[in-house]
Amino acid sequence: MGGRRWQLDDAAVIFRLLLLHGAFLFQLATSQSFIGVNYGTIADNLPPAASTASLLTSTSIGKLRLYEPQPDLVAALAGSDISILLGVPNSDVPGLAASPAAAASWAAANIPTTVSVSAISVGNELLNSGDPTLGPQLLPAMQNLLAALPAGSTTKVSTVHSMAVLAASDPPSSGAFHPDLAGSLDPVLDFLRQNGSPFMINPYPYFAYASDTRDETLAFCLFQPNPGRADAASGLTYMNMFDAQLDAVRAALDGKGYAGVDIVIAETGWPYRGDADEAGATPDNARAYNGNLVAHLRSQVGTPRTPGRSVDTYLFALYDEDLKPGPVSERSFGLYQADLTANYDIGLAKGSASPSTSGQIGVTAAPAQGAPQATRGATPAGYCVTTGSVPGDAQQVQQQSSSCYVPGTAAPPRADAGVPLLVLFGVLLGLAMVAESR
Repeated sequence: MGGRRWQLDDAAVIFRLLLLHGAFLFQLATSQSFIGVNYGTIADNLPPAASTASLLTSTSIGKLRLYEPQPDLVAALAGSDISILLGVPNSDVPGLAASPAAAASWAAANIPTTVSVSAISVGNELLNSGDPTLGPQLLPAMQNLLAALPAGSTTKVSTVHSMAVLAASDPPSSGAFHPDLAGSLDPVLDFLRQNGSPFMINPYPYFAYASDTRDETLAFCLFQPNPGRADAASGLTYMNMFDAQLDAVRAALDGKGYAGVDIVIAETGWPYRGDADEAGATPDNARAYNGNLVAHLRSQVGTPRTPGRSVDTYLFALYDEDLKPGPVSERSFGLYQADLTANYDIGLAKGSASPSTSGQIGVTAAPAQGAPQATRGATPAGYCVTTGSVPGDAQQVQQQSSSCYVPGTAAPPRADAGVPLLVLFGVLLGLAMVAESR
């Protein structure tokens, strides 16, 4: 009897350990990184704030990025679970930098109390805006705004950058910031580390494909099966552009001693329509990129450099912005039309799984608009070009080299992957209870 009792007690301990481990795995299988979306306003046909709030709360979108204060929309979101990434327009930065009182006034007038404000972005791609006077004013504006926050506030103060802040990104392990930005960027990085704020950046694999229109590059950018691209320096293999761009930023931060600074993707997206010479701007490709990206984030697989660690990501954009200048693609990044219907389905509705959770979404290798121009010919294998284009602000495109990663052969985990685990843990719990009752 004594030996049998020991076996049962031992089994109970093992079962408890399995339950704890299993509960952790189940949490990983079901929890998701917050998916955010950008709300651009360069349009004359945007739905009423109440309609937009209703749309957002019907989806699994957990965060909303505003480029400037939107009191009506914020009021409509009161009481919801959606948090706000609040933007300070570049034009407001000099005033905030010059006067703590002006920063306090801005904060009192524009930081809402009826919704959660996860962070404030002081400017958007300010260091690559073309205005050299703004760079030296960035840090003082951030400091003054931080000081203006209410006591005990958990809101982080940061700023958003374009990929053009990188001088190198191919391979990802070579990621490094432009040395000529050090005077303005380094103090900002110190600020982020000291205050636990994230480094925010806008990667767009679409622009990389636009500069290298080979089929394998399209697959690489859309999270589709492809040969992969090796980073000989790190020994890592990259299978999609998003992860490569993210790891290049991570390498740049680590290289300057900021390994503890988190990264937030403030913008990324793919246009569903474009001019005749805009290769790849199709509904199928937009759905493939955004849908596979959402599945990739939900899987929490992470990147080759930071496995098992997802990243908060804001899709660009909620709606098309019909008044934007430039090519057709600039007015065609919206997930939804002004009548609230989806341009394509990527599984954002609550209770639905991403269409890509049972397999990767297909691609349109040949754009319907026609053949790309000769100036967009192939570049050497393993090389991708990103840009500093800012769909959010329609600023001037600035090209910057990069490289890329995709979980090639493995399909993304299914959204219902936690169900078998739940059944198993229920069985284990029952066995543990039986063991303890003996």
